[in-house]
Amino acid sequence: MTKWFSKYTMYDEKEKQKFLASQFDFFAGISFPDCDLEHLETCLMFYFWAFAADDLAEEGELANRPEEVEKRHMIQRSIINKLDGPEPEYPYASMLWQCKTASPGAVRRFIESYYLHSNSHMEQGTLRQEERLYSVQEFILMRRATIGSSLVKTITEYSVDLDVPDYVFEHPVMKAMSDATDDILTWPNDLCSFNKEQADGDYQNLVFIIMAEHKVDLQTALDMLVDMTAQRVQDYLNLKKQLPTWDPKVDAAVAKYNKYIEYMIQGCIVWYYSSPR
Repeated sequence: MTKWFSKYTMYDEKEKQKFLASQFDFFAGISFPDCDLEHLETCLMFYFWAFAADDLAEEGELANRPEEVEKRHMIQRSIINKLDGPEPEYPYASMLWQCKTASPGAVRRFIESYYLHSNSHMEQGTLRQEERLYSVQEFILMRRATIGSSLVKTITEYSVDLDVPDYVFEHPVMKAMSDATDDILTWPNDLCSFNKEQADGDYQNLVFIIMAEHKVDLQTALDMLVDMTAQRVQDYLNLKKQLPTWDPKVDAAVAKYNKYIEYMIQGCIVWYYSSPR
């Protein structure tokens, strides 16, 4: 898969080797532990695209240029609803075009999630340019989208060929569980990336937001975020007990879906602490 990635000229050789040293193959393997090789390759392609696009928007030449971030996202949006069309030339759009196989429901959720993700990156670009901080609650809502957790959830569906009915995802308990898993996935990322981001002068991190809103020092903010994360884990477990039943086939699919979402989240958190990224 590194040969596939290398055909896209987004990095010079030094930057490319640094990017590939992030152990995305290990990341995909622990996030999607039961998928076959064909599915795993697509999952890895997705991670390559997602993190390359993230680098462009958050660390590259576009980090403080929201109008340019928007322009690049619009190119990708132009193909997201035309995945059966010709492969685009823009490398980030081409990588996304390659990741196009899943159940109709998962594809639809992927497209919806991409729009949320795309909008949030443009929003965060504006905040960086203006050096403006949201409140904790505002930032949490935006961060659920910027990290792309809903995108990864659709890839999780794809990894084991799940086809969960749309009405299941519309149930209030499933929606609340999804919010909880978004936070459980996201907040440890901010804990792990804090030092790198503060060194780069990037304050779009929940640790900074807590410090600013609550007027506390770094250690207190870290402790607060750890406690917040523990509470979200408990929230998820409590919600899981409240899940309704549908019919045996749907119940089995929902149980499998939740199991693999939990695997994916645990894989992400392990990778946060083991990757040099």
